[in-house]
Amino acid sequence: MPKTDPLLIRNASFSTGGERLRRNLLLDEGLIAAAEEREDAARVVIDADGLLVLPGLVDIHGDAFERQIMPRPGVGFDLELALDDTERQLAANGITTAFHGVTCSWEPGLRGIATVRRLIRALSARKGTPIDTRVHLRHETFNLDAEAETVEWIEAGLVHMLAFNDHMNGTLKDRFRPEKKAKMVERTGLDADAFDALVERVHAREADVDASVARLARAARAASLTMLSHDDRSPAERTRYRDMGASIAEFPITEETAAAASQAGDPIVFGAPNVVRGGSHTGCPDAAAMVEAGFCTVLASDYYYPALLAAPFVLAARSGRPVENYWPLVSENPARAAGLIDRGRIEPGMRADVVLVDPCGPRPAVVATIAAGRLVHLSDAARIAAAGVL
Repeated sequence: MPKTDPLLIRNASFSTGGERLRRNLLLDEGLIAAAEEREDAARVVIDADGLLVLPGLVDIHGDAFERQIMPRPGVGFDLELALDDTERQLAANGITTAFHGVTCSWEPGLRGIATVRRLIRALSARKGTPIDTRVHLRHETFNLDAEAETVEWIEAGLVHMLAFNDHMNGTLKDRFRPEKKAKMVERTGLDADAFDALVERVHAREADVDASVARLARAARAASLTMLSHDDRSPAERTRYRDMGASIAEFPITEETAAAASQAGDPIVFGAPNVVRGGSHTGCPDAAAMVEAGFCTVLASDYYYPALLAAPFVLAARSGRPVENYWPLVSENPARAAGLIDRGRIEPGMRADVVLVDPCGPRPAVVATIAAGRLVHLSDAARIAAAGVL
């Protein structure tokens, strides 16, 4: 972690250990300081009066970065430029830890193996950036040809989370829905006939999928890698993946499956856009209802970064309870599920990931984002006060 100058948040209102505090908060050497005796050493002071001081958001699954890489079908941009813009978006939305949902599919184009190779190399080369960006590899289980290379990535430490995705059944059905098929075909760069032929070739190897998944899970376990199963369709499917070491249930398709995952003590992920929009756009369970039922422990930005900040406030407004009751869904809980025990709470010794939020107005607004003790976003310069020699 790069060395950072001490930073003081004055008039901070925050919760820690179930207690609401209002006092100055010192961030030093990238960590939350144990006491304020070194306040006079702060080179930067931020006045947080009237704001909520909250732990930085931990996004366990976000793939909105794809729009920076390919904002229109077939129109690609330099990966470094796209990732720079993505990090600015993350900071502006209070996200200090981001697991990029990199889909490794059997299809060419945006989610094909060639793009994934370049993206993993680019992400691994980004050293010293304040936003902690990691790879959540979304492996399409029918992508058998990528198995060996995926194992190499895992063993080299280039993957930080592995999800098992199976969108083949949906692809087979969507081929007969023109509006759905058009989007898939555009993403690949193929024509419609070539896409259909590819789907048939890939689906013909269905008998080999289970063994491939088992081998990948074994490699992930050997590397102590966190695993997720995506879109579990039944309790039996969730049990199967759990038995292979995939501890996290991501976007279970039915309430029955979510309830079974909850009973087993699994972390359960739903999408923050689902909460903000008032329901799923694909007919899956209502995420807000799953939170209230205890069947959702983690929210993810999924495809829309601003939703992660907004979701706890939406839940608080609906329930009449404080937003702090729901903040663990987007900070502490995803951090814990991902095995990151150094963040997600405002406590001495924790990583200094902090977001200052103005809760007033038509919607909550990020005023400042601090990642590993570094100020990476500020929307109101008047909040900065002079300190020391400044």
